[in-house]
Amino acid sequence: MLAGSKPAAMFYDGLVARYIIPEDEFEPHVQAGRIIKHVVIEPDSNGMESICVYYALPGHEWRIYALEAINQPIRTGQRQATDQDDIETGHLLGYTEQEIASFMAWIKRDQAS
Repeated sequence: MLAGSKPAAMFYDGLVARYIIPEDEFEPHVQAGRIIKHVVIEPDSNGMESICVYYALPGHEWRIYALEAINQPIRTGQRQATDQDDIETGHLLGYTEQEIASFMAWIKRDQAS
């Protein structure tokens, strides 16, 4: 997204750790108004505090809300993720059909091993 090739990004991690969320890289763009940031902090399905940070280009905020509508019930254990969730997430993040197909094949291989 920071390279200008995707309209949205999302990161999820434990609230305490926050290892994989590159907030420092995004923050100057957020402060300048070039990127919209939305943070959700809540207990996950294991009762641990989790954080999900969404970013979108201005005018693409709808992607944040659509991504959260997919992720919130999965994150909180209300339902299991489906292949369709992964495909729709890929579309919302701006990945191509080929990139999504490659990701789905990787998931299938990982699940088979």
